[in-house]
Order: sequence, then structure tokens, then C-alpha cells
Amino acid sequence: MISRSNMSSAQSATVILARGGSKGVPHKNLRVVGGVSLIGRAVRAGLQAQSQAAVYVSTDDRAIADEARLHGARIIDRPADLSGDGASSEAGWLHALPLIRADFPELGQLVFLQCTSPFIKGSDIDACVQAMLEAGAACALSVVEDHSFLWGLDAQGRGIGQNHDHTKQRKRRQDLPPQYRENGAIYCVDAAAFEATGQRFCGTVALCPVDQPALEIDSLADLDLASVMAQSIDQNGVDPAALKNIRALVMDFDGVHTDNMVLTDQDGRETVRTSRGDGMGLAELAWHTDIKRLIVSKERNPVVLARAAKLGIEVQSAIDDKVAALDLWLMEQGLEWSQMLYIGNDINDAAAMRKAGLSACPSDAHGDILRLAQWILPQPGGRGALRHLCDTLVAAQGRNPG
Repeated sequence: MISRSNMSSAQSATVILARGGSKGVPHKNLRVVGGVSLIGRAVRAGLQAQSQAAVYVSTDDRAIADEARLHGARIIDRPADLSGDGASSEAGWLHALPLIRADFPELGQLVFLQCTSPFIKGSDIDACVQAMLEAGAACALSVVEDHSFLWGLDAQGRGIGQNHDHTKQRKRRQDLPPQYRENGAIYCVDAAAFEATGQRFCGTVALCPVDQPALEIDSLADLDLASVMAQSIDQNGVDPAALKNIRALVMDFDGVHTDNMVLTDQDGRETVRTSRGDGMGLAELAWHTDIKRLIVSKERNPVVLARAAKLGIEVQSAIDDKVAALDLWLMEQGLEWSQMLYIGNDINDAAAMRKAGLSACPSDAHGDILRLAQWILPQPGGRGALRHLCDTLVAAQGRNPG
């Protein structure tokens, strides 16, 4: 991972264009993939990049602005004449440039992210900026390696090989000359060169191959595919090394183990709903890893104790100061805060989440927690969030029983 001290002394900032008038997929930028809106995913990727000083969203839509702000973006009001179907991306970026310079007078690089690429990672952004700087180029873009045999048409309308001679013995794909396909996710530019030319390719170009699914969302079918992929491959920017470091999983109860709803009878007795899938995930976590599990809850309801007993998980209930309680528990376990993954859903979890080595939340968590969490899980609380988290941890560090 790049540290800011290793980058150019000039500052770098991210710009995301997100107009409200998408026609192919209405309200596209607000559509959800893996529990997070497309605009939210792009903003979070920019903020996860070590090279970026800030993330700006240029939009004409109030709902998009509110959603982007929720995830930590600064908002630029995009004028109507730059928000229509005919307006170029370059026009939107040029409009944003002087507004960003007002905040960062030493601005050296701009990074343009596309919301339609939902699996951008902060490390990809850093790599693209680094590729541009190391090559001494004026711009850079993210690409994927492409080993396709390309064809065109000759003057008679018949097929002719473009990157291969189809009249000779067929080559193996790996023997073709190296070629790369633009994936439409990340563009980096030298701010001065971009301003002078008005073009994203504003001089010499550096290529940055990235390991991302080759998917841009232009249709509802693309959106459905991205949602399915997010259930299995998506860690929402979480570093795999951080997952391997986890030795303790600490969980809030309401809104994490439950759907945050409660049924109360006429005598004041409360019942909640939990997920058998979540329970199975926690059992698998215990079977395949050495990760310690703890429920810590503000609730004084005996249902917390009953559920913890059924799952075979240690519990501390009626806890008002979770940080103090966890300081003591970690000391007893011989662990550090850096080795803990804390999952919560509401503002009383914020202090513990800030101290934990890794913080997570269900997709329906409170807005302040969505902004704070390093890992937003694809599912809501009580409906699969814990299962996804446990499955991911097992995949990252599980052992074979035997």
C-alpha cells in the first residue's frame, strides 16, 4: 500500500461524476450492489486510497448528493448544462477542477472514478497514480489484460485478423503480443496538463493493469450480475491481510444478530428474530479457525443470554461502556485491539469500532456507522450479514479439520 509520503509532493484528489438522469438504468448511481450504492462504493474506494486527499462528487441530483455525503464525499453542484446526455465527462471534470484547487492549491493529480465499475479498490487507485508518476506520464488509466483474437472486415466485408495472421497456423493465446483493454474504471491525469488540453489523454499515457471483474454496469442485467458477484467475491475494499490478522470477533446483538425489530407482549416480554444461517456461519467459524467470539450488548434482555448459550458464544450483556469492557476482555485473552474485528450497527458501537483493528456493519446500519465502518456487509442485520462475514473469515484463514 502506498503511503502519502511516498507519493509526489503535489496533492491528489478524486472526482466522481454522478448525474441523476440515467436512462438505461434509472437512478443507476443509487442502485445497490453488495449492500452499498454504486455512488457509495466509488466514494469509499476513493477514500480508501492512500494517495487521495479527498473525494468529490459532482452531481445535479439531491438524493445522490445526500448518499455521497453519507459515505464521506465533498459535493460539487453540477450545473444543468453539464448534466445532460450530450455533456462530456471532460466538461464535468473541468468544471470541478477550480473548485478542488480552492481546497488544495498544490493539486498535482486528479483521479476520475466511474460509478459503473463497482469493484474498484483503493489499492487500484494508488497503483494507477503510482504508474503515472513512475513513468513520468501525463495520464494513466486502469486496464485489464486481454488475450482475445481480434477480427475486422476487409474491403469486401470478409473477416480478417487484426492482432494475428489468420492465414497462418493458429497461435496460442499466450503467444499473442501483449495487449490491454480499457476497463473504464480509473483515469488519472496531471491536473495542469488536463486543464491545458481539456482531454483525459493529455500527453504520454501509462497503463495500470488491475485485477478486477471485467464488468461495467450499463443495463439491469449488468446490475444483477454485479449483485451476484458481490455475494461471493466482494470484501468492499477490505485488505485480505487484515482479515488474516483477526483473532477475535466481537459482535453487538440487536441489529447484528437480529433484524433490529422486537415483539413485545402485553406483559412486557420481548422476543426477537435471528437467522439460522448466521448461526451456522458462526459454528463454521469456530470449527475452522481459532478466532475467539464474543457478544457484547447494551441490552438487559435475557434473550441475549439465551441466544448466546445456544450458539456456544461468550456474552457480556447490560454493557454501557463497551470500550472499557473490551479493554479488560482483550487483556484477559492476551490480545490487542488491532487483532479484533468489531461488528455493530448503531451509534453506541462507534467508539469500539474506531479502536478495533477492523470494523464492519450490516448493510442497514445507521448512517453514522455506514460512514465509519471499514467493511459494509452485503446483507442486513439478522438476515445473513454474520454468515457472509464468517464465510469470508473462514476463506481467509480457515484450516482443514482433522
